[in-house]
Amino acid sequence: MKLLYNLYQLFIAFPLLLLATILTALVTSVGCLLGSAHFWGYYPAKIWGMLFCRILLLPVKIVGHEHINKKTSYVFVANHQGAFDIFLILGFLGRNFKWMMKKSLRKAPLIGRACYDAGYIFVDKSGPKKIKETIDRARNILQGGTSLVVFPEGARSYTGEMIPFKKGAFQLADQLQLPIVPLTITGSFQVFPRTRKFGFITYHPLTLTIHQPIPPQSEGVENIKQTMNKAYEIIDKELHKEK
Repeated sequence: MKLLYNLYQLFIAFPLLLLATILTALVTSVGCLLGSAHFWGYYPAKIWGMLFCRILLLPVKIVGHEHINKKTSYVFVANHQGAFDIFLILGFLGRNFKWMMKKSLRKAPLIGRACYDAGYIFVDKSGPKKIKETIDRARNILQGGTSLVVFPEGARSYTGEMIPFKKGAFQLADQLQLPIVPLTITGSFQVFPRTRKFGFITYHPLTLTIHQPIPPQSEGVENIKQTMNKAYEIIDKELHKEK
């Protein structure tokens, strides 16, 4: 079965997904330039994320959609197990959102341009002025139910276990007084871990658990720390429960 699955990936899935990636980037950029980034910056990528999981025949389970209100803006924070975290969230979170991304990803061929046109937030930490510009851009985007998704670990895990969170997303949520929604991803590490640079993916179920929102507290360093620790504990508990 593994040989058949690998042959399917090589001759059917990978060519289709390469084509889908190119088309998604082009449609996103053109659509955002000619129309609304709110629509074109979300729906093509949503379909792309679903296609990655469906074409590769990966079982997907979503838990907790009832915890979120479509008219409320949130800061979603998720553990980062592997590359398929992105496809899982894009395809199945069910919310119009923008990513908060490393500035270096802006340079990625074709995709970087599409992300920029879609209104994704590229974090520039080169100085106080640039940090303020990042926060101001987020404030303008996070309106009317549009949300933000962040991987607060900052990078994919090497082991599947969580590493300490960085506080940037929680500072932003504190400043904008937005609720934090923890997301637990399981299975992505088994599908395609960070330690695997190239090659075939492994067939394994993917699960996205949407937890109850953590409401904003009064602004302050201690509240940021408490919210960050609470989000970490919620995600980590679910991660180990799945095991």
